[in-house]
Amino acid sequence: MTQFTYELDEIEKAAKAVIKAAADEKVWVFQGDMGAGKTTLIKALSNAFSVSDQVSSPTFGIVNHYENQGGDIFYHFDFYRMDDPTEALDIGIEEYFYSGNYCWLEWAEKIAAFLPEKFLLIRISHDTETQRTLNLQHIQDAS
Repeated sequence: MTQFTYELDEIEKAAKAVIKAAADEKVWVFQGDMGAGKTTLIKALSNAFSVSDQVSSPTFGIVNHYENQGGDIFYHFDFYRMDDPTEALDIGIEEYFYSGNYCWLEWAEKIAAFLPEKFLLIRISHDTETQRTLNLQHIQDAS
């Protein structure tokens, strides 16, 4: 497990550290309390990947699709409002996970039974108003 702390004005540096720690993992699960900064970190990651699309939380649409200038595809999920985990199957979640594209998941605990066996877990702790701690862990088997 990798852990580091950053100030909000260093979020671009934190994003680069996450990308380096992720290596070739494409499915990233973001955990943290409401307001911890999951979407803010995803916006910084999008910048680091040169995503040209407007990045925002897909709370009502469940998934947003982004692309960068190199043609890489990124799927951003927010399962906060999902009451029935099987709804994830209805949108074809497994096809997204095994597409080879980046999948960034907020509130993935709502669909824990459907997570792939391998993913990067990014836990965000809200230390102070301006400081966050990230714990990064490569999960090899979620079951």
